[in-house]
Amino acid sequence: MKLEIESRNVGMTPRWKSEIESRMADLQRRHEHLIHGRVTLTKNLHHKKLANVAEALIVVTLPGRQTMTARKEDKTFEEAIRTAFNAIAIELRKYREKRGRTEVRASPIPPFRGVVCKLFPKEGYGFILKEGGGEVYFHKHALQGLTFDELNDGADVAFNIEEGEKGPQASTVHRPSPIIP
Repeated sequence: MKLEIESRNVGMTPRWKSEIESRMADLQRRHEHLIHGRVTLTKNLHHKKLANVAEALIVVTLPGRQTMTARKEDKTFEEAIRTAFNAIAIELRKYREKRGRTEVRASPIPPFRGVVCKLFPKEGYGFILKEGGGEVYFHKHALQGLTFDELNDGADVAFNIEEGEKGPQASTVHRPSPIIP
């Protein structure tokens, strides 16, 4: 990971620099996907009456052009560095947990195959003879990727089944995918 450390309105001390490097190395060990990091220490000259004049800004870059930022102000630069790194660590942990919960959903593959055995075009429904026996009702609205006019008796179809008011019915009817031996 590339790390940039800079300061504004204050001279960078070796102690601050080594603390930043060690804390960034610790972040890198816990979050190995970090690409780039930048830490900027700024002394706020405009607010002399305020107690918090030390500011630490941390920006880290993750794959996919994702960036996270933490900016903390405190009385000393040591405290500002510590609180900013704690904040960025929390954000990275949340990001990792969110990515871990993400489910990749594939489109469902119809588990049943059969042939159209009865069609009632005027009424817009028909029946499928399921492999292994049994008839399943389907409505024209269950068709996906084909139209009711394309169907005829003996046409091969693949479908999903759900329980209907009068028994099992096809919730989706597709063209069957080819069976690869």
